[in-house]
Formats: sequence, structure tokens, C-alpha cells
Amino acid sequence: MTALAAALSLPVAMTAAGGAPAHAAAVQCGVDYKTNDWGSGFTADLTISNPGTDAIDGWTLTYDYAGNQKLSNGWNGSWSQSGTTVTVKNAAHNAKIAAGGNVTTGAQFTYSGTNTAPTSFAVNGVACRGAHQPPIAVLSSPSPGAVFTAGGTVPMTATAAAADGATITKVEFYSDTKLLGTDTTSPYAFDYTGVPAGDYSLYAKAYDSQGASAESTPVGIHVAAGPALVASPGQLGVQQGRTGTFGVKLSTRPSGNVTVSVARTSGNTGLTISSGATLTFTPANWDTAQQVTIAAAATGTGSATFTATATGHTKAEVTVTQLAAAKVYDARFLDLYNKITAPSAGYFSPEGVPYHSVETLIVEAPDHGHETTSEAYSYLIWLQAMYGKVSGDWSKFNSAWDTMEKYMIPTHADQPANSTYNASKPATYAPEWDLPSQYPAQLNGNVPVGNDPIAAELKSAYGTDDIYGMHWIQDVDNVYGYGNSPGKCEAGPSDTGPSYVNTFQRGPQESVWETVTQPTCDGFKYGGKNGYLDLFTGDASYAKQWKFTNAPDADARVVQAAYWASEWAKAQGKSGQISGNIAKAAKMGDYLRYAMYDKYFKKVGNCVGETTCAAGSGKNSSHYLLSWYYAWGGATDTSAGWSWRIGSSHTHGGYQNPMAAWALSTYADLKPKSATGAADWSTSLKRQLEFYRWLQSSEGAIAGGATNSWQGRYATPPAGTSTFYGMYYDEKPVYHDPPSNQWFGMQAWSMERVAEYYNRTGDASAKTVLDKWVRWALSETTLNADGTYRIPSTLQWSGQPDTWNASSPGANTNLHVTVADYTNDVGVTAAYAKALSYYAAKSGDTRAKDTAQALLDGMWNNYQDALGIAVPESRADYNRFDDPVYVPSGWTGTMPNGDKIDSSSTFASIRSFYKDDPAWSKVEAYLKGGAVPSFTYHRFWAQADIALAMGSYADLFE
Repeated sequence: MTALAAALSLPVAMTAAGGAPAHAAAVQCGVDYKTNDWGSGFTADLTISNPGTDAIDGWTLTYDYAGNQKLSNGWNGSWSQSGTTVTVKNAAHNAKIAAGGNVTTGAQFTYSGTNTAPTSFAVNGVACRGAHQPPIAVLSSPSPGAVFTAGGTVPMTATAAAADGATITKVEFYSDTKLLGTDTTSPYAFDYTGVPAGDYSLYAKAYDSQGASAESTPVGIHVAAGPALVASPGQLGVQQGRTGTFGVKLSTRPSGNVTVSVARTSGNTGLTISSGATLTFTPANWDTAQQVTIAAAATGTGSATFTATATGHTKAEVTVTQLAAAKVYDARFLDLYNKITAPSAGYFSPEGVPYHSVETLIVEAPDHGHETTSEAYSYLIWLQAMYGKVSGDWSKFNSAWDTMEKYMIPTHADQPANSTYNASKPATYAPEWDLPSQYPAQLNGNVPVGNDPIAAELKSAYGTDDIYGMHWIQDVDNVYGYGNSPGKCEAGPSDTGPSYVNTFQRGPQESVWETVTQPTCDGFKYGGKNGYLDLFTGDASYAKQWKFTNAPDADARVVQAAYWASEWAKAQGKSGQISGNIAKAAKMGDYLRYAMYDKYFKKVGNCVGETTCAAGSGKNSSHYLLSWYYAWGGATDTSAGWSWRIGSSHTHGGYQNPMAAWALSTYADLKPKSATGAADWSTSLKRQLEFYRWLQSSEGAIAGGATNSWQGRYATPPAGTSTFYGMYYDEKPVYHDPPSNQWFGMQAWSMERVAEYYNRTGDASAKTVLDKWVRWALSETTLNADGTYRIPSTLQWSGQPDTWNASSPGANTNLHVTVADYTNDVGVTAAYAKALSYYAAKSGDTRAKDTAQALLDGMWNNYQDALGIAVPESRADYNRFDDPVYVPSGWTGTMPNGDKIDSSSTFASIRSFYKDDPAWSKVEAYLKGGAVPSFTYHRFWAQADIALAMGSYADLFE
């Protein structure tokens, strides 16, 4: 990545009243230039900022390249090139750069030879000067994974360096978001004393003399309740006939010598200690690790537990797994698994719930890093399934299921009044609107809704009115303070543990930056006089109520993971250990059928007009695809006599999961108990495969999706809109900011599921889709000699598919995709590598196999750090922290922490906790016109998917 910044001073001529010339106003500006380069092309992202006091109204940026860089296309401005000179003129929407504000623009180029960054820029004809770069901070001690004793001291030291002639003014030391202390002189140090037992994520943050700041990569440590033995790593893979080592030391200085004994205490007898069975530590060498060597027999596989013990110390355990001699990628899986699951790494809450990311300052679908999603839980289930396959230990798979069931599947207490549900009138209709400012949407009981055909059979099968599915988002540390922990409604900020929340509720244009995070159980304790309800739906009166939303792709991924768990456990003769949870996965899949239905159970196909589109009956309201969500809710007062359920009319290509559909319809252990569940999933399998074929562009990528409710209110689509079983083609289903179809990750996730299904069945219809998709994806992938790589990132679409004809599918010659820019994103790369691996293993495609291996090796050899595998990311979108959040005029309320909600609210103003985050100053500097901030994020789902990609490659090819 190349980064270059410049500052600009523009003279502006003015004439004062009476004709006398006024003094020229100096308008300050900065230009930040970054590239993503893949060897034969690159994207350039530029941010023009204005830290001055006067707005820049209209801008033209010019600069020159020294090589043969050629412009392909640009965005957020009018781009042109003459020779080596590039000119960018503002677009209509970003012509004005407010004082203290900035705008972004970007383009894609091709080149050969070298790609030297431009050395000078001009805006409106005036040359630029160099701009200040932020400092660098590194927490040099403690080391990642270090263990200390409660009540003792954790010595923290940091190094810091400033750029551009600036000096370091201070270094702050943090535990998560808590400021511990400050040092103003080098060497920078702080003693964290009296530390209670627990797991901690520590940071250092450096400030320089020009006001810039930056935080270090977090370091996870563990503080034991008393003197303890420390063993690292906690998981170890040893190939047949070889040896491996782990280290042992003490957590605190002893008063005398300590003898430590290490022995195999359970498991595989093919693993033995060849040296280090007895270790002696003294007051001088207590914190220097001594090595224990484990030898693996030439035959056999499986895991064993080795336990280190010493008088007066808490024991330490290490799980060692004997791997087949060739299992290099299984060893990598275990290495990553150890990093992810280490308590001190920061991926999990004290309850064992996976955070969205280790880092707290991150905004994407969740609006802070210590929220979590059903997606994260599904990856946890899958990760522990793979661990069971590699190690033979299925207790962790069962524990992960228990955690999911306890915290993310609403209990009976969370969803009262389900017994009052009327399947003949599932919900009251409310239209969806294009903009958040058009909300609240009025409820309209005069619009006909259809019958729910599966409620009765689900109750009959499982003996309950409750829904068995995950809610999609959770505030794990109760940062917002709603206190909607399982079984509680608005217990408040003092409540501990995971709290159910919700966000998106106001149409396709509501981005994460425009949401009002609200409780799932709204008891009117927070928000306005009606809680948060009257921000979303309009009604004559409001009742206290609960509501949950399910993300179908996550529940389907749980089913997918459960299939593999069942197969792997059977191969080990251990299926009985997990059979109860496999049955629960089948149950989850049974309820997941709610995602197959039109939102209001209206008839699927050519459904136009709120009142003229017919109410459905039986299964004619099912599109048999996985839609964007299903949801359910009801009154908190069980005597009120009402509850509701809805599906979704919008279906996305990226959400489909034929692997789960196949397992739920044909695999005995996962067949649902309901009368028609397996049959419905059989129909869904066929429909999903047709959907992919219908959405496949001329090049091979899979386009957006379809809807049974145009604009979410059964509007009339444009003339000539193509259809799939009467559903209308939608280029970007559900969300438009950003467009839901532009992320290559949706392609990789979805095609990985198709590839798994093809791998298990050899289905020719799946192969037809994969053959074309893989060719396209490989043509857009660059593998560099040093192991780095570039894969597609942002996709742009034009045209539409042919109207679907099942007996004669069209060629979609009018549906096209182009790749706007490329990335080395590690989570998406992992999903892509898995797709190529499963496809190659069945088809024999050597290029797909070799590319998968090159991507896995490239990540492993180039992007590892103490917490996993990650790469820096530039976040130009963080200029949206100041985005206004629409609140109707006159509506006032408060968040649990007292943040005011009214018509002047912004994303940041109702999330004041961000200003206490160690990384906030980096964003704050950007908002004031500084450089685009860069972050290295460790998302749980991405780390899990990388580990799974390693394990899958081992399973398929080693």
C-alpha cells in the first residue's frame, strides 16, 4: 500500500463593499493518496480535506504519474487523463468541502513496470505541500498471552515514534477502553498494580507535538487468581513420527525453588513426553519458559491432554493433537485455533460469546466491535466442528451450541404471548419506504395478509409456540445499557452480560450510519414516551412489546456446520456425543422455513398493489428461497392477546445455501420433524440452484436477487423488469447504502456453499454455475511472486437477466459485472479459497486447487500477527461518524446513558461511548480534515473462516 499526503493553501480574491479589495482568505486543504496494487493494475483512493475556516465550493484536482499508468474508470468525480496528467472534477454531490470536512474520490488504473506514487498535487491550480503523518505506537511488554497473578503488577512498556519532525508528547496506557496511566518521557512505561483476576486487552496510545495520535495493536494477557503455571501454546499439533514443543513457566516469582511435573493425563497414548517431564524453576528463572517436547508415534491420530502441576500453583493444560504425517494445513488450523480461542486474545466475552472483533472501534453492520451477530455464533459452531474433526474432542462443539442456545436463541421468557399467535392473520401490514425520513410507516389493517401454513405443524412437531432461531445482533458487554439479557426486559446499564438490541428498521437507504440502536424488548424505559416504537411504525397507540429478527444465512450456516460435525463424528465413531445438538440443528432448519415466505404471506408471483395482490393460502406464499430475514414479536403483557410473525419478500443471491437445503431434505440426521419440512427443503434446493443460474451474469458473477414486493410496498416495477417465478429482478435487494450486491464477499460466501454441495453430490446443475463462476473469479485474481495477492472487492452491475424459463434458461447476455477495485481482505480470501478447494477436489481443476493453496499460503506467510491473520484497512467511510440520524421534528428522548435523541442527532452524538475509545482520536483527527485513518481489524468470523479454510484444504487434499 502506498500512502502520500499533502497540504494546500489557496488564495481567494474578494471585493469588499464599496469596491475596495478585501484581504485574500487562505483556504487550507489536504490531499491523502492511497493505492491497492496487484502488479498489473491498482486503485487509487484520494481524500481531499479542508482543515481551514472557509468552505471550498467546487474543486478540480490535478496530478501526474511518472510511469505508464492508464485510467480505466473513476468514481465520486469526473476523471480524465491526458498523457501522464490526471484531472478530477467534483461530482454534484461532493462539490463543497466544508470547513473541517473532506470528500473522497477514487479510480482504477492499469500499468506495467513500476507504479511510483505521484509526488505533487494541485487543487484549483494551486500546488500542494506535504502533510503531517500520525505517530507509531508499539506496546513492547507484556507479551501476547502473558499470565500474571491477581493482586500483583503488570509492567507495561511502549515505544513510540513521531513523523515529519514532530516529537512524542505523551503515551497513554489502556485496558480495553479504560485509561490506566500516562507517561511523558521515554522510555515510556506504566506499572498496572493490583490487577484483579481475569482476561485483559492492553493498548498503548502515542500523541505527538502536532496533535496527531495513534494506538498500538492490542495485547491480550491473563491474570490468574493465585500463583499459576503458564503453558503456551495451549493447542499443539504434532505430525506422525515428529516432535513438537510447548513452554512452561510460572506466573509470579516464587520464594524458593519450584518443581513442576508434566504428564499425559488423558487421551491418545501415541503422544508421549520425550523430554521436560520434570522442570525446576528458581526465583531467578521463574519467568523464562522451559520446553516440554512431545513425540508422536509413526501411526495413529487423536488428541491428548498434558498437564503441568506444582505444589501451591494452579495447573496448566495443553491439548496436543497427533496429525497424519502430511497434515501441514491441519497444523495451521490448530495454530490459528489456539490464537482465536486463547482467553487473553480478546475474541470472547467472559461468558464465552464471540465478539464481532477484538477491536472496539469498528462500524459496519454492527455499530461497535463488541457487539456480536448470529453470523459470529454460526462461525463458532463451525470452528468447533472442525476442531472436533481434527482433535477428536467434541466437548467444545457441544459447549459452543450451549452458548448459542443460552444467549442468542430467545428463551420462552424472552418471547411471551406466542400462544396468542393467529396464523390466519400473522401480522398487520406496514409499507416500507425509500428513505428514513419517510418513517414512521403507518400500520394498515385494511391490507389483506395471507395465512401462515407452517405454524401449526411446527407446534405439533415440537410442542411449543416459541420460535427456535437466533436473533441477529447482540450488545455483548451491554455498552448501550438496555440490559435486555436473556429473560430480562430493559434491566438497564447495571445489567451484565449480552443484551439483545436491534438497528436497521427504516427502508433500503438506512445505512448503519443512520440507525438508532434500540432494545428488542421495548418497555418504554428508554427512548421517548413510546420507547423507540414510534420512530418506525405509526399507530393510534403503542403497547410495550418484544421483537426479534433472524438472519437466515447464519442459521443455515449452523445447519451446514452441523452436517459436517455429524459426518466427522461418525467417521470417528463418536456421533452419539453430539447427536442431541444435531437434532437441534434440524429443528432450527425447520423454523428457518419462515425465511421462505413473502413478508405478509401474500401470493408469490406478479404481486402488485397493497390491496390487489392476493393473500396467500397454503404454500403459494412461499418463494422457497432464503430471504433477507424473518421476524417475530408480541406484547410483553401475556394477557394482551397478540403476537405476530413475518417473512421477507426480498431474496439475495448471497444468502442462499444449497448445502443446508440438501442436508435438511436428504440427510437422515438433519431431517426436520415437521410434516412438510423435508419436502419444503427439497423444493428449496431445486429453486436455489435455479436462482443462481438465473442471476449468473454473462461473465460468471452472481447478481443481486429478486423481490415479491417491489419497493417493499407491492409497488409497480418498471416496465420490462425481468422475473423469476413472477418475482422481480432487484439489482441490490434490501440495502442501497452501500448496495447489497457490490461486495465480493457475498460471492465467495455463497459459492463456497454451492461448491460444498457439488463436492458431496456431483450435481451437474451446481457444476454448471461453478464452472462459469470459477473461470471469472480466477481471471480477476492476481498472485504475486512474493506470495501477496489481489482478489475482487467492489463489483459494479449493468443490465438484467433474462426472464426465467426453467426448461430453457437464457444466456443473460444483457447482464454484466465489472470489478471496480481489488483487495487482500483475509476473511473474504478464506471463503474464496474454500470455494475453490471444494470445487477443485470434485472437478479436478488444477488451477483452482493451486490458486486456493497460493491464497492460503499467501495469507499464512505474509499477514500473520499475534492475534491471527490480518491486514491494514483504510476507512474513508469513517467521515460518516458525523452523519445526521433522522429523528422526526418534535420527537425527543434519551439513550440509557443519557445521550439525547432529537432532530439534531448524529451517529456519534447518540453513541458518546466512542469518545472514550482509545482509537477515537484517530477518527477525530480525520473528521477535522486529517488523513484517512488505517486500522488492522481482527474480526472473529474472518479468523474462524481462515482457520476453516486451512482445515478444509487439509481434509480435501492432504
